[in-house]
Amino acid sequence: MVEHFLARIDAKNPVVNALVTTTPERALEHAAAMDLGERDPGILWGLPFADKDLTNRAGVHTGAGSRVMSQAPPATESDPMALAMDNAGGISIGKSAVCEFGLSSYTESLVFSPTLNPYSPDHGSGGSSGGAAAAVAGRLVPVSPGSDGGGSVRIPAWACGVVGLKPSRGLIPGGTGFEYVAGLVVPGPLATNVGDAALLLDALRGPGRTHRATHPGGPQKGFGEIFARAPGPLRIGVTLRHPWEDFVDTPLDASALNAYSQVRSLLEELGHTVVDLGWDPQPGYPEAFTTIWKASAVGLDLNSEQRELLEPLTRYLVEEGDKLSAKELATALRALSAFEEHTIRSFSEVDVVLTPGLATAPPPIGFYDSVDPRRNFAQQVQVTPYSSFVNVAGLPALALPVMLNPDGLPVGVHLIGAPGGDGTLLQLGHQLEEALGFHPGSAPQRF
Repeated sequence: MVEHFLARIDAKNPVVNALVTTTPERALEHAAAMDLGERDPGILWGLPFADKDLTNRAGVHTGAGSRVMSQAPPATESDPMALAMDNAGGISIGKSAVCEFGLSSYTESLVFSPTLNPYSPDHGSGGSSGGAAAAVAGRLVPVSPGSDGGGSVRIPAWACGVVGLKPSRGLIPGGTGFEYVAGLVVPGPLATNVGDAALLLDALRGPGRTHRATHPGGPQKGFGEIFARAPGPLRIGVTLRHPWEDFVDTPLDASALNAYSQVRSLLEELGHTVVDLGWDPQPGYPEAFTTIWKASAVGLDLNSEQRELLEPLTRYLVEEGDKLSAKELATALRALSAFEEHTIRSFSEVDVVLTPGLATAPPPIGFYDSVDPRRNFAQQVQVTPYSSFVNVAGLPALALPVMLNPDGLPVGVHLIGAPGGDGTLLQLGHQLEEALGFHPGSAPQRF
């Protein structure tokens, strides 16, 4: 299996640019050891994957999509997510491309050529897990772990027509989210179908609770067992609203609305109760989230020479983060905490919430302003207004591909679960996947 995917990478990666580092010798050695029974097979048993290039793996360079890191030595220790994948029997074959330090929603770094969308070489793959999503969609790897701090698993999943899950905050012991400002960032799986996403989620979660903040939700044996029965009937709330409405104009294109409407009708056909959600997003969210976004860049701790190597957007975030006072940060954290409470309360009368995925088609390469960071941020919001608030609320959310638009680009929807409702979300996603009959795995590869 490893040799098959390494051959795919040799043939296709020079075009799609999904992987920035490959480690074929290490991968083949691990595969051989597993064949000889020298390694515990685990639930992934020899399944190849690529670490996101923000994840440290001992002996492998971590580039983080930045010129700052181009001369950094290989990592000396593996991060918890790399170890979790190893313990589950996965075999890393390299690193997937990311935007600079994972701080934007598209993967067009100055370090390497843009990561292309396997459905169209003129369009982007989303971000920050754009390399991971493109690698799965392009069949360079069967599954891939990503991380999601404002949509960084779901955005590329929608763009590349694959399944992406942002788990509940606290579900995965090695990446609970609590170690980040406002608890935004959690690991999550990318796969061609919901069942494989559940398998990868079990691998990332590992056996049992190993952290005090780990969410107790989820089945005892694993999420893969839940597909033996159908969900529901469930009560599904639907909404086109989002908390960026007063920040920038975010028109919803016809294909995004069509996919949303198609899934809404299908949910009723499947026997679920569908209701319009009475959710009025609290004001002040854009300002508070933007403050936390800036604050997250402060942790990079770069000297003046390194800052000169940063892309304009990242440099802007670092400089603006430096200006933040403790009072401003505390005010933003309180506002987001209140937003979390209000959102969970507003969603509490339904089991799952349906929204659109991306508001537009995946943008073409070069769409985002590379000079003006404020305009760049507004552009990102226009494309992805439905993703970040779920990170703030700590809820599980599933990006599900639904169809192709008239230009042959993927269009998906967003399913948001209750706190700890990852299992219900996966069950519903699987049910919809089978009813829709859209199989991204059989889509044409245009590169």
